[in-house]
Amino acid sequence: MEQQYQVLVVEDDKEIREGIAIYLRSQGYMVQQAADGIEGLKAIQQSPPHLAIVDVMMPRMDGIRMVMKLRQKYDFPVIMLSAKSEEVDKIMGLNMGADDYVTKPFTPLELLARVNSQLRRYSKYLKALGDQEQKKDEHLFSVGGLELNDETKEVFVDGQPVKLTPMEFKILQLLIKSPGRVFSAEEIYERVWNENPVGTDTIMVHIRNIRGKIELNPREPKYLKVVWGVGYKIEKQA
Repeated sequence: MEQQYQVLVVEDDKEIREGIAIYLRSQGYMVQQAADGIEGLKAIQQSPPHLAIVDVMMPRMDGIRMVMKLRQKYDFPVIMLSAKSEEVDKIMGLNMGADDYVTKPFTPLELLARVNSQLRRYSKYLKALGDQEQKKDEHLFSVGGLELNDETKEVFVDGQPVKLTPMEFKILQLLIKSPGRVFSAEEIYERVWNENPVGTDTIMVHIRNIRGKIELNPREPKYLKVVWGVGYKIEKQA
């Protein structure tokens, strides 16, 4: 097993609970135990598992209510156990957020197969989520409350969208990718227009326009600073 997964077993029958725990540990899983839904939720808060096995019928808080509550915050897979085989119980459990359902009596091999299957799916889900976040981060540049996404061509200041012209966007994109670095007007012109500068007055105009859109007080800019006689930069933020 590449990763040692943690499984929470919530079951009021001590013999069944400990039997499941012993078998899971023999297969390389770490196991938490709880005797009812209240104990189960406490265990989750202390150390969220990768998967939970939850009995339906338990004192104080049953499995259905426990799953409803944990689904408000957690998305790990849940396998429900029940001595009842009526279809309505299965549907209720699945509708409340369970991922699978095992009817008692069951064999250890059957339960293990369900656990392995759910963890494989969950691992793929987490990997896809991580890849998606990594890809998103590759296109996102931020300094303080100023954010630029060079894939969606969006700019935000303190969460509020800012509309820039294509050239304004390219200038800000160049500067925000190297916070603290000073770019001369000539270098900005060459990089953005892809040609030798014929006059840099246009850069001053664009800088002034960008400031008017991203700064709370353009006269005392927080982000887009002028280094007199040298050029422009995006100021690093603490």
